[in-house]
Amino acid sequence: MASPELSKTMTIRVLVADQHPVIRIGVENLLQSESGIQVVGEAGDSDQAIAKTLELCPDVLLLALNLPGLETMRNMADMSPDTRTILLTNSISKQEILQALDLSAHGLVLKEALIKNLTSAIRAVFAGKYWIGDRRATSLAEAIPTTNQKPPAAEKKAIGLTPRELEVVGCVLKGSSNRDIAQQFQLSEETVKRHLSNIFEKTGVSTRLELALYAIEHQLVASRY
Repeated sequence: MASPELSKTMTIRVLVADQHPVIRIGVENLLQSESGIQVVGEAGDSDQAIAKTLELCPDVLLLALNLPGLETMRNMADMSPDTRTILLTNSISKQEILQALDLSAHGLVLKEALIKNLTSAIRAVFAGKYWIGDRRATSLAEAIPTTNQKPPAAEKKAIGLTPRELEVVGCVLKGSSNRDIAQQFQLSEETVKRHLSNIFEKTGVSTRLELALYAIEHQLVASRY
């Protein structure tokens, strides 16, 4: 979805999904006093999280990593494109960050730091940014942890990207969705998907995260956003 401009009259609708009732109640109590944030529902397992997300279409889904959150996101892929997900976790490793970003999560927040960071994370993610641990990231490229890991593709093919494809790569680095890219360039989402398919084929990657890592490593765009 396009990044909304946050205003004093706008309400961010949040769904809380965690298998522990104490965590759900704690999050709801924490957010209850926050102006502009409304908890619209809760879920106690993966099936409920998916069903409630489809039913309520929240702006932000707070999803426990041990629900299991990653598997829930895989099962929910493309079902609710306008909902942005923040994973609630007991620890954050580079691998978890990469896995979460690969599944289009926009944030990871430590459960022990919910009071300190959760509302800031929700507002940042709703505005189209990312939140990793205790910091805000303005783009997918900035959210990727510093790592020497190479993109997963075993063989890199000749790049040969067109100017439009390079623009799409830049949008992916910003964290733009297919819908965002389509609106920016006045294209259909199907055209954007074809561009991405061509880009994946030329670079030898298979996901947006792999593309972002590849683009950073090979300096496909002028800046890292």
